[in-house]
Amino acid sequence: MKTSPKRMTTLAVLALGLTGTAMAQVSSNRVATKTDWSVFVEESPKECWSVSAPKETVNTKDGKAVSVRRGDILLFVTFRPGSPAGEVSFTGGYPFADGSTVELNIGGTSFDLFTDGEWAWSGADDDARIVAALKAGTSATVSARSGRGTNTQDTFSLLGVSAALDEAAKRCAG
Repeated sequence: MKTSPKRMTTLAVLALGLTGTAMAQVSSNRVATKTDWSVFVEESPKECWSVSAPKETVNTKDGKAVSVRRGDILLFVTFRPGSPAGEVSFTGGYPFADGSTVELNIGGTSFDLFTDGEWAWSGADDDARIVAALKAGTSATVSARSGRGTNTQDTFSLLGVSAALDEAAKRCAG
């Protein structure tokens, strides 16, 4: 059984958004911080994930920059025991347009993620290629369209992603 995306988001936001004592009291699941990426472990069922928030967000509608309210914006790579590659997912903080895909661009290579509500995932065939691109890249840009027609572009730093992915994979190995 898979940890719900909502639970992963809640844990990640709590740990990424709080510091010091407050963070320790709210979540003990963060096990490492690797520059711009954090690593979490959930024991039942066993899952380990790396997560980061964007460094830059641009929202446009009809070609013009707009101010919009969005929920949590996070890029994840989740590992489970027995799975050779991490599963890539993204939450944009809003419901995606029905039938739309999300584009993940890393160093000029694009990957399409399929959407369901506020979540987008890569296909199993792309996971290993995306993880390799993340490790080789310096930034990742996620472009999507909301159900209200707003186009979003979120840019994530990849500083520390290799160490974070290796840590998460190691913690869920076997």
